[in-house]
Amino acid sequence: METRRRSVVKAIVWNAMGLATMTLVGLFATGSAAVGGALALVNTAIGLALYIVYERIWAGVSWGRNG
Repeated sequence: METRRRSVVKAIVWNAMGLATMTLVGLFATGSAAVGGALALVNTAIGLALYIVYERIWAGVSWGRNG
């Protein structure tokens, strides 16, 4: 079983990578660092919240675990 702290740290690291990627995508798509960064921040905030909920739900599912 995974601790909540581990789930949160994993989510933060994953979302930091996504934030960097989305900032670049937003910059190339809009030509504006400010707009690209804002889009990336909104996407990251929503994604982080959903990922934490998703991880906690799966932490309670026993299907597919050994032992």
